[in-house]
Amino acid sequence: MPATGAGMMSWTHVTLYAVSGKLIPHRAGEFHARLIDGSIAAQRPDGAEIVAAMQRARVAPDGVARWIETCYCPTPLKHERATVLDRYFTGIETRVIDNPMTFDGARLMDRLVAPNRA
Repeated sequence: MPATGAGMMSWTHVTLYAVSGKLIPHRAGEFHARLIDGSIAAQRPDGAEIVAAMQRARVAPDGVARWIETCYCPTPLKHERATVLDRYFTGIETRVIDNPMTFDGARLMDRLVAPNRA
């Protein structure tokens, strides 16, 4: 658990999630721009993890994006969803996992540039 003090928080929950959701196609360009311009990365406390998760994310042939993400709050991805994910994905589902995993499919970052690409 990280140290606490002025300006620091105590993390009591550290959970690794397998996450899935369907990208909202007409917001793909905006999402890509925010991922690469640093605005999401600058978000505290979870921006860097959101960007890293989206770089790991893969899109299956059924159009569902899948990724892993670490979260430090008791409600799964509460802040991430409120500030970023719910704007760009529908049907988000989370599942607690014990170890990192990878997913098959096209890179989400490529799909954000060309959202209609298979």
